[in-house]
Amino acid sequence: GADWTKALLDNAARPSGALIYKGPDGAPGLTEDQFARLKTQMQEAYSGANVGKPMVLEGGLDWHAMSFTPNDMDFSDIRNSAAREIALAFGVPPMLLGIPGDNTYANFREANLAFWRSTVLPLVSRTASSLTQWLAPKFGETLRLGFDTDSIDALALDRESTWDKLNAATFLTTDEKRAAAGYGAVGNDLP
Repeated sequence: GADWTKALLDNAARPSGALIYKGPDGAPGLTEDQFARLKTQMQEAYSGANVGKPMVLEGGLDWHAMSFTPNDMDFSDIRNSAAREIALAFGVPPMLLGIPGDNTYANFREANLAFWRSTVLPLVSRTASSLTQWLAPKFGETLRLGFDTDSIDALALDRESTWDKLNAATFLTTDEKRAAAGYGAVGNDLP
């Protein structure tokens, strides 16, 4: 997780490496005393201000440096996870960020529509309401600020659906249909 990656980055983005011991007969293994002494010597001689200095190894010890690719350190997963969390905090569907995954066009369209419905429009509505309250004393209490959703491409399917339903409602007059769609009356009360 993130703690592992941070610790790895704190250590120059790679573990320092591994000391491999091969005894005189090729058999691996150190006694507990040898291991403790080696560990203490490594910490004293090659940590702190001595990091990066060349090592002097005794017979039978072999140094194998290790390194990781950014994928091994899962940088992209950490970055994507942070982006998802930030997006969710602001009400933005993570799919709209273009993070690789199983996104399809239909899912993207639905996510974009949800973003407009659940985040953008409520925010714009609250802003318009606040501005109305602030400006009304200067310009008259009948002042109402609003916004036009007709030019928002993401809401085009909603508009088409609304118009289709209103046109199918033969029991409504033209003015009732216009009012339901958010338009003013034209004085035509015919169905």
